[in-house]
Amino acid sequence: MDKENESNRWEGYANWRNGPAIRGCQGGALAASFVLAVEVLENLAYLANASNLVLYLTKFMNFSPSTSANTVTTFMGTAFLLALSGGFLSDSYFTTYSIYLISATTELLGLVILTVQAHIPSLKPPICKSFNRNMSCQEVDEGKAALLYVGLYLVALGVGGIKGSLPPHGAEQFDEHTAEGRKQRSSFFNYYVFCLSSGALVAVTFVVWIEDNKGWQWGYGIATASILISIPVFLLGSVRYRIKIPTGSPITTMIKVLIAATYKSWILRKTKNAIDNVSRTPSSSTEVTEDEEHGAGKDKIQTVREDLRFLNRALDAAPAQPRLHCTTKQIEDVKSVLKILPIFMSTIILNCCLAQLSTFSVQQAATMNTKIGSLKVPPASLPVFPVLFIMILTPLYNHIIVPFSRKLTNTEMGITHLQRIGTGLVLSIMAMAVAALVEVKRKQVATRSGLINSKEPLPITFLWVSLQYLFLGSADLFTLAGLMDFFFTEAPFSMRSLATSLSWASLAMGYYLSSVLVNVINCITGAFHHKPWLHGSNLNHYHLERFYWFMCILSSLNFLHYLFWAQRYSYKTSEPSNHMEIQNQHGPPEA
Repeated sequence: MDKENESNRWEGYANWRNGPAIRGCQGGALAASFVLAVEVLENLAYLANASNLVLYLTKFMNFSPSTSANTVTTFMGTAFLLALSGGFLSDSYFTTYSIYLISATTELLGLVILTVQAHIPSLKPPICKSFNRNMSCQEVDEGKAALLYVGLYLVALGVGGIKGSLPPHGAEQFDEHTAEGRKQRSSFFNYYVFCLSSGALVAVTFVVWIEDNKGWQWGYGIATASILISIPVFLLGSVRYRIKIPTGSPITTMIKVLIAATYKSWILRKTKNAIDNVSRTPSSSTEVTEDEEHGAGKDKIQTVREDLRFLNRALDAAPAQPRLHCTTKQIEDVKSVLKILPIFMSTIILNCCLAQLSTFSVQQAATMNTKIGSLKVPPASLPVFPVLFIMILTPLYNHIIVPFSRKLTNTEMGITHLQRIGTGLVLSIMAMAVAALVEVKRKQVATRSGLINSKEPLPITFLWVSLQYLFLGSADLFTLAGLMDFFFTEAPFSMRSLATSLSWASLAMGYYLSSVLVNVINCITGAFHHKPWLHGSNLNHYHLERFYWFMCILSSLNFLHYLFWAQRYSYKTSEPSNHMEIQNQHGPPEA
C-alpha cells in the first residue's frame, strides 16, 4: 500500500500545505489556468503604469524627452532584472508560490504610493503650459522626485519577483516525462504570452484613455485594484498546485564545480612540471598519482559528455579535496547553464530594440495626428497594434502552425526553440529599418509644414509608427515564448526558475543598453557636432532616424553572432526520434 501511495506522488514536489503532491490531485492544465488568469491581471497593473509613464514624466513631472526615456528604460530594466532574484529565491530557499504572494504585495504598496502622488497636486511640480517645444519647464524638486522613485522601484521589485516566479510556477504543473505533458507545457508558454498581451490590451486602451482624460490617479487606481484582485485569484488555485521543493542554492553548486575544475587543472600542470624535473624512472608515489588520474578518474570522465571538457576535470578533485567532490550530474548541470548563456546574450540587442516601443516611439506618435476619424487615440495606446497581432497570431501558431510543422518534420517540437528565437531576431532587424524610414518621413512633414518648433500635431497619421510596432510585436511573440520554453526545458531541475528568469534579464539588459546607447551616442555626437543626436526638449531636432539605422546595423551583426552559437548548440533532451519513442511508451499525463 505504501509503495502504491509512493508511486502516486510527484517526486520533488509538494502541495501548498507542504504535504506530498499527488498525481490526479495536483498539477495539470487546470492548475496552470489560474496562473494564466493571474498574469492577465498582473500585466495589466504593470503596463497601465509603464506604457504611458514616459508621457507622465514629460507632462506632469516636467522631465525632458531623453531623461523621461532613460527613466522609463531604467525602471523597466530594473523590474525585469530583479526577476533573477525572484527565480533564485524560488529555486533555493522559498517556493514559486510564496515568492509570488510576497512580490504581489510589494507591487501593491508601490502602486498605492504612485496613486497618492498622482492624486495630490502638492506632490507634483506645477503643470507646464508653454506652447514652445524649445522652452524648458520647472523641474521636479528632490523630495517629490524621491517619492516618485520609491513608488516606481517598489513596483519594480514586485514585478521582478512575479516575473521570476509565476511562469515557472505554471510550467511546473505539467509532466515532463510524457510527450503530451511537454506539448502542454510548450502551449502554456505560448498562452502565457497571449495572457501578457490580454492584460496589455486593457492597459494600453482603457487605462491609458482613463489616464489621459480622467486623470492619472484613476489610472494608477485601476492598476492598484488589478494587482489586489490577482492575489485571491492566485490563492483560489492553491489546492491544485504542485509546488517544486527548493533544493538549496544552485549558484553554490556552479561555483564548486568551476573551482574544482580549476583546482584540478592547476594540480595537473604542477604535476607535469614536477615530472619534467625528475629522472625518467618513476617512483611509487608517481605511479599512484598517475593511477588515480588516469585509472579511476578516467572511468568517471567517460560517463560525462565531451563538450566543455575542462569541467570534466572536476570529477578528479575529490581525492585531494573532499570538499570539492562533484558528481557527474552536478557537472552536467553546470554545462547546461553555460551552454545557454550565449543564446541569452544574443537576445539582448533584440530587447534593446523593444525598449524603443516604450520610449521614442511613443514620443514620435505624440507629435503626430492621433485621430482615427473622430476618435482621438492616446499615443501610449500605440502598443495595441502588436498586442492585437500577438493575440491573433498565438492561437494560429499554437493550433495550426505547430501541428502542421510537427507532421511535416515528424518531430515532437515541429519548430525548435532556436528557430523561433532566430525568427524574432530577423523581425527586429526589419522593425528598426522601418522605424528609420518612418522617422525620415515624419521629419520631412514637420519641415514642410513649418511645425518644427510647434506643439501642434503634425499633418501625418500616427499609424505610420504602428508599422514598427507590428514587426517588434511579432518578434516579441516568437522570442519571449521561445526563450522561456528553451530555458525551462534545457536548465537543470534545480535551476528552472532562475533559468526562466533569464528571459526577463535579457529584457532588462536590453532596456539598460538602450539607456547606455542614448548616453554614449550623445557623448560621441556631441563631441563631433554642435548638438548631440538625442538631446533637448524638442523631438523634431533629434536625429532619431540615425539612431534607428544604427540599431538596425547592430541587430544584423547580433544575428550573425546568434547563428554562430545556435548552429553549434546541442539540446540537452534526446533527439526528436527519441521523443516519439517516449510518446509511445508513456500515456498522457494525469489531469
